[in-house]
Amino acid sequence: MFGISGGELLVLIVAGLFILGPERLPSAAAWLAKGIRQVRDYANGARDQLRSELGPEFDELRKPLEDLRQLREFNPKRAITRHLLDDYPEDNGYKPNGFASAPAPAAEPRPEQRPLSPGERPPFDPDAT
Repeated sequence: MFGISGGELLVLIVAGLFILGPERLPSAAAWLAKGIRQVRDYANGARDQLRSELGPEFDELRKPLEDLRQLREFNPKRAITRHLLDDYPEDNGYKPNGFASAPAPAAEPRPEQRPLSPGERPPFDPDAT
């Protein structure tokens, strides 16, 4: 309802109690409901009038508006992911980046390291710098 969650609705009701007081809150809620109902009736009446005046052209006019509504809900990340991953089944070992998953190569055993003796210089590789 209007994008209002339950917690926000509760805050509005409590604020209404403090602002209007318990005596006037029911009449204010009834006034608001009547206004919303009247706006909805006006919108439905305008749509019905357009439909009756335009006839079958109304549906042709409405289709581009529906396309625009779908574009508003467009998520580029989801579309690209769906496009890239549609060709690959989930269980064939492909990662989302398209590369096949391979087991990690076995690490070569490292030579045993010993602590440096006092005064001993650490090894230096001139090609590494």
